[in-house]
Amino acid sequence: MDTTNILTAPMPIRRYPGRIAVLLGLVALADFLIFDEMPGINLFHFALAVCAGILLSAAKKPSPLTAALLLGFSVLASAPLLEAPSLIGLILCLGALMSVALVSARFMPRRLPGLPLVFFRFALVIPLRLAEDIRKYCATPAKRSSFVEVRRSIGLWIMPLILASVFVLLFAAANPLIEIALRSIRFEVLLRFLDLWRIGFWMMIAVVVWAMLRPRLKRRTARSQAGRAFVIVPTRNAPFGQASLLRSLLLFNALFAVQTLLDLVYLWGGADLPDHMSHAEYAHRGAYPLIATALLAAGFVLLAMRRGGPGDHSALIRGLVHAWIGQNILLCLSSMLRLGLYVEAYSLTELRVAAGLWMGIVAIGLALILLRILLNRSNEWLIATNLVSLIAVLYVSAFVDFPDVIARFNVAHSQEISHEGLPLDIYYLSTLGPSAIPALDLHIRALPEYRTDKISEAQLIRGSLVWKFEHRPRDWRSWSFRSARLEAYLLSPAAIAR
Repeated sequence: MDTTNILTAPMPIRRYPGRIAVLLGLVALADFLIFDEMPGINLFHFALAVCAGILLSAAKKPSPLTAALLLGFSVLASAPLLEAPSLIGLILCLGALMSVALVSARFMPRRLPGLPLVFFRFALVIPLRLAEDIRKYCATPAKRSSFVEVRRSIGLWIMPLILASVFVLLFAAANPLIEIALRSIRFEVLLRFLDLWRIGFWMMIAVVVWAMLRPRLKRRTARSQAGRAFVIVPTRNAPFGQASLLRSLLLFNALFAVQTLLDLVYLWGGADLPDHMSHAEYAHRGAYPLIATALLAAGFVLLAMRRGGPGDHSALIRGLVHAWIGQNILLCLSSMLRLGLYVEAYSLTELRVAAGLWMGIVAIGLALILLRILLNRSNEWLIATNLVSLIAVLYVSAFVDFPDVIARFNVAHSQEISHEGLPLDIYYLSTLGPSAIPALDLHIRALPEYRTDKISEAQLIRGSLVWKFEHRPRDWRSWSFRSARLEAYLLSPAAIAR
């Protein structure tokens, strides 16, 4: 898996002009769509433009059917950017564009387990690809001589341009029409394009797009015979040998059994806890550390069940590993229940939603580890399947308006509506942004008329969120389905008038 700085063989220089034209066009389009604009549908349009540029500039043009499928795949992967711009949507979109580039360059592996390594090798090249091509292009002897000619030609124009500028200034002083024409030139418009941030934006877009137009992978170094010889093979009594692993698994299973038993009694069974301790406190104390425990356990299982390791030669070790993975999956489920109890007592937040998703991903990963052992698959298969599950979770999450979900949950389970739990933390709702407006309307409608203080407070926060939403940039490039839905809601009779 080691890589070097050697790239795959470069393409001939004569194929550059078409790609350079596509690159300049995409940079200009990015400047028009994205620079100094609020993110929105402009990101989706630019992603499709980059996909089209990749397909048009491919060395071997794909068939119309393949091109249509790749474009459709890019549309599907970039769809979260239509819902609302987000980091997850950008990551999925970039992954789709990398996939299109790899397919167009015939670098896509035939089997799914090889995909993560190919993506990793491609990602290593992206920041350096443009600079490497420029260096190779300038190092050509013919190009060095042409640069000398260009420099000589520029030198010949310096004096004429200086004198011409002096003459223009003299003519402007003598002729009012020329003076008016010169004053009408808006030099600030030209200087605006020399903004350092703008130039940096162009460079960043050019670096990423050029790597997509000319995809290459880092070469893997061939392992030397000496490297093959230097492999540590654990003996029976080594720290990771059969005897040590057997004792570790026995001890770990016993420790986890204690934790599992406590969870079954107090979490799942609902038994009374010791004095001065609530179920919410018990849940909060264990929700996050238990996930770290499960991750460490997963790493240990991979070490114990490596190919050719002690797990391949001992049925007892395999049985203990299976039991331990089962306990870890139950541990993740208990962590989710802990988190649920804590949320019931202290409301929902974005961090707790992220923790719940993370716990689910870890549980899926543990189940895949168990499948990997039972089906005798490789670690590459395990990485690829975990990557697919992660992408699936992120893709679905990109379409969910979590601030709206959190706000509605907290309002519905607040003391003012459910008559249980804590009073609504309305100031936290204000930090969720305009997406919390519908939930605030539900809260205001549910408040008794005599609670004028609560109603006025909620209306004040609602008004500030509405003002913030209405004064957002209205350019078409910043449009998204999420903002369109909220705008339609504010215009509907269901919305409370300010």
